[in-house]
Amino acid sequence: MTERHLKLTRRTLLAAATMAAVLPGVSFAQSSYPSATITFVCAFPAGSGADVLVRFFSEKVAAVSKQTVIVENKPGANGNIAAEYVSRAKPDGYTVYVHSGTSTAANMSLFKKPSIDVTQALRGVQFINKQPFMIAVAADSPIKDMKQLTEHLKAKGGDATYGSTATSGKVLAEVYLQLAGVSATEVAYKTGPDSLNDITSGQLDFAALDPVFALSQQREGRLRLLAVGSPQRMKSTPEIPAVKEYGLNVDQLGWWGVFVPAKTPDDIVMKLNSLFQEVLDKPETEAFLNKFGGDVYKGTPKEVDELLVKTVEEWRGYVALAKIPQN
Repeated sequence: MTERHLKLTRRTLLAAATMAAVLPGVSFAQSSYPSATITFVCAFPAGSGADVLVRFFSEKVAAVSKQTVIVENKPGANGNIAAEYVSRAKPDGYTVYVHSGTSTAANMSLFKKPSIDVTQALRGVQFINKQPFMIAVAADSPIKDMKQLTEHLKAKGGDATYGSTATSGKVLAEVYLQLAGVSATEVAYKTGPDSLNDITSGQLDFAALDPVFALSQQREGRLRLLAVGSPQRMKSTPEIPAVKEYGLNVDQLGWWGVFVPAKTPDDIVMKLNSLFQEVLDKPETEAFLNKFGGDVYKGTPKEVDELLVKTVEEWRGYVALAKIPQN
């Protein structure tokens, strides 16, 4: 090859590289991802159980990606505000929704006119854990198990109340009440800490809480956990029975996942998947999730998308069974 041809070749390669760098859809540019600050969106306020989990993963993903990861809290409307915000963000992998896939799916049935169709507006990246909500009472309550709770609610009649802090908690409680043939009025709270005084003072007869908050308060000696909503006991909390063990067909194993806007390119999705996979493979991550009642859960983007669709359909049945009015 002549010197003239070599110069032309170098000039052609340089031009191609420059063009790829300025065109957003070209894989050459995407191969450098991540190269800027990533935002993890949390659907609940700072200090909530969800926020604790999201911030843990923001720190760990920052470490393996060598990039800054910040958390932006966008609470409200049972997570719909955060989900819609992410769905409308630029699909470049820098706005990431770390949230309960169960709650995300359930909102499709809990609202008459959801702002987005989550199965179309969001794209799955990776799972995080399997994590059921829990039935709790005050630590000094005379109620020791689900059988006694049911008997207590029957005796109290229509005057009973329960606390909830999220979609999953509300549905777990309502399905339990329906199957047990008892009633209680819901008192909704923004976060677990907001409900704590009313639980421990006895103003609430029970509460359906996220496991991060519930287990932390059990360790502090403030709550007694009666049961988990999963169909069997969790590996992380084998001492806590499942509601199903009391003859009630409750099967509500929640799961958390990672989502991005639907049009996010494949290579960015796979890079994010691998970053979370690296974090999930670490022993400290398993220990963290186990501490808060979750078991590590990993998969492909396709498996996340498929489970989201399945969960949307399952929760249509749960919401109907619990006779929950749509917002």
